[in-house]
Amino acid sequence: MSRWPESNWTQPQEFIILGFSGWSPGLRGLLFALLLPLYLATLAGNLLILGLAMVDPALHTPMYFFLGALSAAEAAYTLVLTPRMLAGFLLPPGGQAVAPATCAAQMGLFVALAGAECLLLAAMALDRYLAICYPLYYPQLMTAGLCWRLLASCCAGGSILASGLTTAIFQLPFCHGGLVNHVFCDIPAVLVLACGNRALQENFLLATCLLLLVLPLALILLSYTRVLVVILGVSGAAGRRKAFNTVASHLTVAVLHYGCATAMYARPLGSRSLEEDKLVSLVYLNLTPLLYPAIYTLRNRDVLDALQRVASQRLGAGLRADLA
Repeated sequence: MSRWPESNWTQPQEFIILGFSGWSPGLRGLLFALLLPLYLATLAGNLLILGLAMVDPALHTPMYFFLGALSAAEAAYTLVLTPRMLAGFLLPPGGQAVAPATCAAQMGLFVALAGAECLLLAAMALDRYLAICYPLYYPQLMTAGLCWRLLASCCAGGSILASGLTTAIFQLPFCHGGLVNHVFCDIPAVLVLACGNRALQENFLLATCLLLLVLPLALILLSYTRVLVVILGVSGAAGRRKAFNTVASHLTVAVLHYGCATAMYARPLGSRSLEEDKLVSLVYLNLTPLLYPAIYTLRNRDVLDALQRVASQRLGAGLRADLA
C-alpha cells in the first residue's frame, strides 16, 4: 500500500512527459538532428513496402499481404509515438503537458498497434509454415478469406487487450503528480505514478505480455524449426536458398521485435529503472523499426524486382506524358 494518505489520491489535470528535457539544449538538438532522418527513412521504407504490396500484381500473395499489413502497422506505430518524441527535443526544459485523455489514447494506440504487430508476425510464420511444409495444399489452405480473417483477428486481439489494459490503469488514483519520466505515455512510466493496490494492473500487464509476446514467439520458433527441417531436406539448391533467405528475414525481425519488447515490458515494476527505459526506448522506437523494411527489402528479391517494375512503369508513363 502507498504511504500517501488517501486524501492526496487525485486524478491529475494533466500529465507532463519529461522526456530528455533535463539534458542540455545542444545534446537535445543533436539527437533531433540524428533521429529525424531515421524517422523519415523508417516511414518511407514502410510506406514503400505497403505501396508495392498493393500495386504490384506479383506481390498479391498471402506472404506480401501480411508484410504489407505489418508495414502499415509499423508506419502507424511510429506516427503515434515518434513525432511527439522529436518535438520534445526542441521544446524548452520542463516537458510536454498532455491531457489525461491524450495520454490514455497514446498508450492505447501504442499497445494496440504493437500487439497487432506481435500477432501479425505469428500469422506470417503460419503462412510460411503452410507454404513450405504443405506446398500442395497451400493454395487451398491459405485463401484470401483466411488472410483477411487472420488480419482482423490480429487487429482485434491487440485492440481488446489495449483497451482493457489502458482502462484498468487510468481507473487508478494518482498521488505522485503527473510527471511521466519517459518520452511518451508508456505503461510502466504511468503505472508507477499510481497509488493504492495496483497488483491487478501489474498482473494484467504480465498477462498481456504472455499473450502478445511469449505465446506468439513460441509458435514462431516451433513453426520455423519445422520449416528449417523441411528446407534442409529440399534437393534443389536454388529453392533451398530462396526459402532459407525468406525464413531468415522473418526470424530476424521476430527476434528483434520480441526481444526488445520482452526486455522492456516483461519485468516487474520494482526491478526497472525509468531512466534506463528512456535510453532503451531510443533504440526501440528509432533504430529497430528502421531495420524491418531494410531486412525485408535488401534480402528479398521479389520486393526489389517489384520496385524495379513499378519504377520503370512510372518512368515510362512520365516519358509518354512528356512526348504527348
